[in-house]
Amino acid sequence: MAPLSASSSLPRQAWLIAGILLIASNLRGPVTGVAPVLDMIRTSLDLTAAQAGLLTTLPLLAFAAGAPVAALAARRHGLERTLMAALLTLVAGLCLRSSGSVWALFAGTVLIGGAIAFGNVLLPSLLKRDFPGRIASLTSAYALTMGVASGLASMIAVPLALWSAGPGWPLALFAPIVIAVASVLVWLPQLRAPAPATAPAGPIHARPRPVWKSALAWQITLFLGLNSLVYYIVSSWLPSMLHDAGYPPGSTGSVHGMLQIASAVVGLPLLALVRRARDQRWLAVGCSSLSIVALLGLLVAPSWAAAWAILYGCGGGASIILGLAFVSLRVSNAQQAAALSGMAQAVGYLLAAGGPTAIGAVHDLTGGWTVALLICLAFACAQAVFGLYAGRHRQLA
Repeated sequence: MAPLSASSSLPRQAWLIAGILLIASNLRGPVTGVAPVLDMIRTSLDLTAAQAGLLTTLPLLAFAAGAPVAALAARRHGLERTLMAALLTLVAGLCLRSSGSVWALFAGTVLIGGAIAFGNVLLPSLLKRDFPGRIASLTSAYALTMGVASGLASMIAVPLALWSAGPGWPLALFAPIVIAVASVLVWLPQLRAPAPATAPAGPIHARPRPVWKSALAWQITLFLGLNSLVYYIVSSWLPSMLHDAGYPPGSTGSVHGMLQIASAVVGLPLLALVRRARDQRWLAVGCSSLSIVALLGLLVAPSWAAAWAILYGCGGGASIILGLAFVSLRVSNAQQAAALSGMAQAVGYLLAAGGPTAIGAVHDLTGGWTVALLICLAFACAQAVFGLYAGRHRQLA
């Protein structure tokens, strides 16, 4: 499929953009919406602390494992059909996860994580192929949609669980099915799109170097990966931090949701800056600095945890948006975008998978959050350094 231009049908463009935004709305909420009701799940199913922690780790492992597979599947079956398969897998995973048994809870979580991995990898590639002149605006738009949907999932999880008779957590975990089914219906017309033409093979010396051998690819990957590592640590342990800071249980889900929404809203001002800046190094450092200040705030003034959570949402969310934009801006074609996205997601989520468990162990060992937050601060500072390199105006060879 050729890139969509001004001559393309406006209804077709609108339908495609609506599909992209709906897919994006599924990419975080089904995972982050678990944390506010995790204690209810543990009590209802008599899970150990290790089993409960696995509910946070499994999706990240699935993100890492599914990322390289997504690029291969898209190359063989096309972006449209691969994304539809991911959406159907997501629907199946949501149904299975909320059925009420322990085995289904974990099996459904794996399916959901694998489906989201495909969306994480393939949306930047789709934007590079069909909207090469609107990458910054559409990346911000889908990151905004992703964050708002995630925030709402966190905010409504506890009320839904309390409203439902019996163990209410299955309803809270099933709620994202509404958006998932809507996404399937809106994406259906894309299955009729013609397969993109295969670019003719050039001479061997003209072929691009594999992304795994590119220093720039590693700089982008580590910028995104370190941000994901700290983001999932904070997202997983924020309710406990809030509890230790004196917040009542009913407020933790709301603040958790505010962090998610803050991570999306920051994309609106960031969009204008990315559009104007050919070189994004100072943006990468600035976004990382917001996270650093928020982590310092949690360390030295935990009673203001809600404010720091919102500030961290701004910094972490801006870094996600900027990193996703790097994936599209630093490559020359959709295939390279899919390869870089797969690499960044695989390495990044592999890093993030062990973060919450390791930080939980540090907390248990030290009896507080000081050492854990200092470790997160070190990662955030390293992220800023890699941002200096990833933000340079250049492309992969």
